Amino acid sequence: MSVLAEYWPVVLFLVVAAGLGIVLIVIGLLAAPHRPEPEKLSPYECGFEAFEDARMKFDVRYYLLAILFVIFDLEIAFMFPWAVVFERVGLIALIEMILFIGLLAIGFIYIWKKGALEWE
Repeated sequence: MSVLAEYWPVVLFLVVAAGLGIVLIVIGLLAAPHRPEPEKLSPYECGFEAFEDARMKFDVRYYLLAILFVIFDLEIAFMFPWAVVFERVGLIALIEMILFIGLLAIGFIYIWKKGALEWE
């Protein structure tokens, strides 16, 4: 039972966060004026009127950059639980994390040298 009791703050945080989010959305819907105009409903992109088809093809580098962001973002997601239990796991876990970060660093250097991070 003590293991489940440790999750109580997380559950409480999720409930409060979800409740606050719902309350703020409802207040916004009820209190905000709703006056649709053609100018407000028109497509808008980066300060300019939309001038091309929405179904135009993107450069492959856009998707590559998005995938690279997800990969290196997940690296951070793996570090948080490891950092929480760092004192209990010992030297072997430290060596494993150094290897993990080293492999990701090698991958990062490889994509950097290949020019995948260059944007024209």
